[in-house]
Amino acid sequence: MPTFSVPGAELDVELSDEGGHPVVQLHGLTSSRHRDRLMDLDLGRGLSGTRLLRYDARGHGHSTGRAVPEDYRWPVLADDLLQLLDHYFPGERVHGVGPSMGTGTLLHAAVKDPERFSSLTLLVPATAWATRAAKAAEYRAAADLIEQQGLAAFLTHDLNAPRPPATVDAPDTVPDVTEELLPSLFRGAALSDLPDPEAVSGIDIPVTVLAWIDDPAHPVSTAEALMGLLPHAKLEIAYTPADLAQWPSILCEDVARHG
Repeated sequence: MPTFSVPGAELDVELSDEGGHPVVQLHGLTSSRHRDRLMDLDLGRGLSGTRLLRYDARGHGHSTGRAVPEDYRWPVLADDLLQLLDHYFPGERVHGVGPSMGTGTLLHAAVKDPERFSSLTLLVPATAWATRAAKAAEYRAAADLIEQQGLAAFLTHDLNAPRPPATVDAPDTVPDVTEELLPSLFRGAALSDLPDPEAVSGIDIPVTVLAWIDDPAHPVSTAEALMGLLPHAKLEIAYTPADLAQWPSILCEDVARHG
């Protein structure tokens, strides 16, 4: 796979070029292109006739990174994304799709460069704003646990956590991140939040928000808050695996409608 250089990292990149509208697909914290496929979050698998850019964020999957928490703040990841888009799709408006950390990255990028995106499909937005501080404390505690007791101790806790009903059919997966870098990724996430609500309200493009129930890290309340801020947004909520299975077709419709 080709790589793309950004300050402090080499990003592992994959372009599926079938012509048509440019689309960029991101993934969530501790995940990767490969892990998202296992978790049924690879919505791009249903696309055809597009130029689909997928990549592993810095420190994730096959991309490299440094043990520097500030490198993994969402505004830094947004800069990485915008550099990739300038290289692969110069001067074009792109459809962006991604879950959780990917959603945060896309929103920061859309605030920084409003003309870059034609539309967005945002999956399971992470807890944000008023509810972010408690989650940040959990991330810092996870980083401490890994450093003090090792990755196995963290995985025992993580794999025993309740799962959202929509994901019960997905297999168990582990972080696609090295033990050396994982604490820095968690501390970078603890330093991150969605853009200020006022900035989000200025994202004047069509947005679909996809959420699922019973996930404290990705509460429906964040998705509903985004719905109240974004001027051209719609919301779909998954309650079951069958609902989740519809998400690739929703992405196809979004790209076809706004491409």
